Amino acid sequence: MLKFYRIKNNLMRCFLVSGMMLLTSTMTYSQSRKVPPFQMMQANGKVFLAGNLPMGKPIVIIYFSPDCKECHDFTAELLTRIKEFNNASIAMITNMPIEQVKQFVSEFQMEKYPNIYIGTEGYSFFVGRYYGVGKLPFVALHNKNGDLIKVYDEELSIEDLLLNLRGL
Repeated sequence: MLKFYRIKNNLMRCFLVSGMMLLTSTMTYSQSRKVPPFQMMQANGKVFLAGNLPMGKPIVIIYFSPDCKECHDFTAELLTRIKEFNNASIAMITNMPIEQVKQFVSEFQMEKYPNIYIGTEGYSFFVGRYYGVGKLPFVALHNKNGDLIKVYDEELSIEDLLLNLRGL
């Protein structure tokens, strides 16, 4: 009985320490105000890492849901002005299943836009927690060095996003 108690106690310590390390690493990333080190599965089945984003360009992170009406409206408006975003990399990330991502990509013909990277982070919700996402769509604008410039979590306007992007 004593041996079982020690094993159980050691397992509890291990889980506690692991949880604290995970929490600390997430807090460290979010406090750094840099682009989160995300990974997502794209509609083509390939894994895309934050490190794959082109260097030296502003980065727009859009957290969305393929079944969100506001996200559809925002994406449609973004694509009507996509030429104004040519100097930026856009990562569109969701936590919804890959099948919904594929449908969204097909509906908006996203493969036509080489500066847009779209995929799902699955149920990890790492990016969502990193930014403290509440309302969708959520947008974070980072400069070419990856520093966070502005978060759009309530009043989201393409015009304001472009104004801030032009200033970078």
